[in-house]
Amino acid sequence: MKPADANILIIDDNEDVLFTARMLLKDYYKNVRAISDPVSIPYHISHDSYDLVLLDMNYTGGDISGKEGLRWLREIKRMDPSVLVVMMTAYGTLDIAVQALKEGATDFVVKPWDNRKLLSTISTAYELRKTKKETEKLELTRKILNEDADKPFSEFIGESRQMKEIYHIIEKTAGTDASILILGENGTGKELVARCIHKQSLRSHKSMISVDLGSINENLFESELFGHTKGAFTDAKENRAGRFEAANGSTLFFDEIGNIPPTLQAKLLTVLQNREVTRMGSNKATSIDIRLICATNISIHEKVDSGEFREDLLYRINTIEIKVPPLREREGDIPLLAEHFMKLYGKKYRKLSLKISAEAMEKLENYSWPGNVRELQHVMERAVIMGNSRILKPSDFLLKEHHKKSSSKDVVNLEELKLITIKKVLEKNGGNISKTARELGISRAALYSSMEKYGLT
Repeated sequence: MKPADANILIIDDNEDVLFTARMLLKDYYKNVRAISDPVSIPYHISHDSYDLVLLDMNYTGGDISGKEGLRWLREIKRMDPSVLVVMMTAYGTLDIAVQALKEGATDFVVKPWDNRKLLSTISTAYELRKTKKETEKLELTRKILNEDADKPFSEFIGESRQMKEIYHIIEKTAGTDASILILGENGTGKELVARCIHKQSLRSHKSMISVDLGSINENLFESELFGHTKGAFTDAKENRAGRFEAANGSTLFFDEIGNIPPTLQAKLLTVLQNREVTRMGSNKATSIDIRLICATNISIHEKVDSGEFREDLLYRINTIEIKVPPLREREGDIPLLAEHFMKLYGKKYRKLSLKISAEAMEKLENYSWPGNVRELQHVMERAVIMGNSRILKPSDFLLKEHHKKSSSKDVVNLEELKLITIKKVLEKNGGNISKTARELGISRAALYSSMEKYGLT
């Protein structure tokens, strides 16, 4: 029989008892530690995570009151409320047993014990410990998922060339554990890309845990991500697992990764490198097994150039990089998405058989959609609600006039102007990249990207 993966601590001032207990339990449990001096209890509880403690009731010669054992029981439960404690004494009385249970003990055994009875007591306690840990994890996951359930979610729709390229990347990477960084403007569907990757991954049997780093108060970052112990700070009323522990065995999605404070970037990098997390107020490390997907709407490469984001952290989170295009660049996808949202909200508001007029569709296609798919979704919902007929007309769609899409001629002229400007400044600076970037007011990375785009490399 394979020993259970449990940490057990035995505390007794009798070396024979410690030896006997250790020999009996080592065949059944992987990690069994025995100590004779209760004074070292705080050290062991603070430096390791125990599932079960076997604690003697008496340590001073001639004292059979059990007061010492109760005092150490209270100390253990104060330091780690989740650990289960089984009390041991050679002077068992009902009063002592009841008092120990009131103080938080799980069970009570009398020495000399029957081996089968001791093994049964420990087995029952360990199963209870496992059940409690699983329940706590499920409860945390349920809370997080309930929070996520309120977020808008729609199907991933698009047949443009850019979207087909993204589908191809998803197919190639979903089955791996590679870290993925998703770049794109607000409203482009970065979280939808993350969910598609998770659904096609080997971790899809567990729910993806999402964290919007842009909405977390900086003072709560460490607690939210890494968890905390009771008393770690003023409002820490109980032990709480962080998002890393909640996502163990699944996918962890960090939205707006560019907003993580510089002071926490080093800690995040350490967690990702060591694959273990330590809660605030504790020095016990917990192993984690997560697949990380991050997203941001900012130019994170420029933040690296400016020193606002660690380059080594960027390398850690973007083994694969996916760029989600803005809606204005997704040729042919606007009609598909508009029809989808029209049917979705037509069903929701009991307005079936709706259609979009040709003039209205032309208006939608000629708009630049600064808010991307999210803005289109909101515009379509309003049009369905406010429209007075089965045919949605241009007047049913309220769009900002100054966001009309540029003509192809304007775009070509603008691109030509950029090319001419970069060539001129490069020539002026004798091809010096740093000087050229400074004069243009852009980063070296942005300049390299533009040079590659215009064939200047």
